[in-house]
Amino acid sequence: MIGYVTLGTNDLARAAPFYDALAAELGVGRMMDYDGFIAWGIPGDAAAGIGLTKPHDGNPATVGNGVMVALQAKDREQVDRLHAIALAHGGTCEGPPGPRGDSFYAGYFRDLDGNKLNAFLMTG
Repeated sequence: MIGYVTLGTNDLARAAPFYDALAAELGVGRMMDYDGFIAWGIPGDAAAGIGLTKPHDGNPATVGNGVMVALQAKDREQVDRLHAIALAHGGTCEGPPGPRGDSFYAGYFRDLDGNKLNAFLMTG
C-alpha cells in the first residue's frame, strides 16, 4: 500500500551516506538522485522506497513527533546489522535490537537529522 516515504534533511550530502549504508545492507541502491533529493529502492518494484529531501518550501527540516520509518529485515541478524550500521554512520540508539512481545524483533535508531527509524522482523 505504501509506495514510498520521505524524510527531511538539512544537509543532504552529510545524511546520504547513512542511507547508502542501510540500503546496501537491504540489497538496494539509489533509484533517484537529484539536487536536493535522493531515493533508495528498486525502480518499478512494488516494495516501498525511502527518500531523503530538503524541504520544498525552503524552511528547515524538522523531526515529526510520532513519525517513524520501519525497515523490514529478513532475519534477526539483519536487524542487528542494520542497527549497528546506523550507529556506525552517526545515528543514535533509540532502543537496542531485541524482542518486543512474542512476535516482534526490532532495533530503533535515529538518523543524523533526528528522524526515527527501526529495523524489524515479525517472528510469529
